[in-house]
Amino acid sequence: MDILKLQPVFKDYIWGGTRLRDEYGFESPLEKLAEGWMLSCHKDGENIVLNGEYKGKTLSEVIKDNPEFLGENGKKFEYFPILIKLIDAKNDLSVQVHPDNEYALRVEKEYGKTECWYILDCDEDAELIYGFNKQISSEEFKKKIADNTFLDTVNKVKVKKGDLFFIEAGTLHAIGKGILLAEIQQNSNTTYRVYDYGRLGADGKPRELHIDKAIDVTKCAPPERGTEPEGKLKSFDGYSEQLLTKCELFSVEKLCVSRDYIGSADDKSFVSLLVTEGNGQIDGTDIKKGDSLFVPANYGKYKITGDIEIIVTRV
Repeated sequence: MDILKLQPVFKDYIWGGTRLRDEYGFESPLEKLAEGWMLSCHKDGENIVLNGEYKGKTLSEVIKDNPEFLGENGKKFEYFPILIKLIDAKNDLSVQVHPDNEYALRVEKEYGKTECWYILDCDEDAELIYGFNKQISSEEFKKKIADNTFLDTVNKVKVKKGDLFFIEAGTLHAIGKGILLAEIQQNSNTTYRVYDYGRLGADGKPRELHIDKAIDVTKCAPPERGTEPEGKLKSFDGYSEQLLTKCELFSVEKLCVSRDYIGSADDKSFVSLLVTEGNGQIDGTDIKKGDSLFVPANYGKYKITGDIEIIVTRV
């Protein structure tokens, strides 16, 4: 059984920049690398395995042939449970919202989208939209969209490196310009745009908005969570770790290895390892910033050495 190294899938959305190429060394013919889909079995972009006996296969094909790689928790989901991205917002993203499972499965025939953002880097004055600054009714939200005043009621938050935002389905949100982040989300690509600054798409036409659906699913209230990681930083000999967030869908930790670390994938879940800084080795194989690794459930213990930072995700 191998730890699988995955080839990212890149998206060139109009708001993206070049940091994923310039700082992570990714190669792509696309001019803009807005998103790198680092762990994906979604039909809109599937990872291909780069090593071992499954080299050249999609991760979906590997999982289909080896469902035990998901672990007991992963098998509970109808589809592969999560999608992990790196996002480079050179410009503002649209103001948007995602539906919950009930609405999305009924209307879109895929999961809803609860997600979290971990801020990897940002400009000094960067900010984002995170829910509302006060409770309003859906009727008031609809009226404010119509008269173009709803931005007066959104919660704008200045961000800094290391912030953690838990974006529950139904939360109005928008990543602001100058932010580089890692996103861990449900395996869904359903987004309802509320506002897009009047921008034109690649076809020269205004990008589609989804006002009625957005009004259906938006929780018009301030966010219930803060912007700090949920757990305290725990330091050990050779490494440190910190719980970023945990919910019924996924748990996310930040691991910083300064010398060596022993991890484990048990029968409950696979482990996703997203390298965000530095370089080192895992079980003797070189890994570096930008690498995405899938550790199958029941793999057992693995050893990471080097000077390296990793986002660790389980379901």
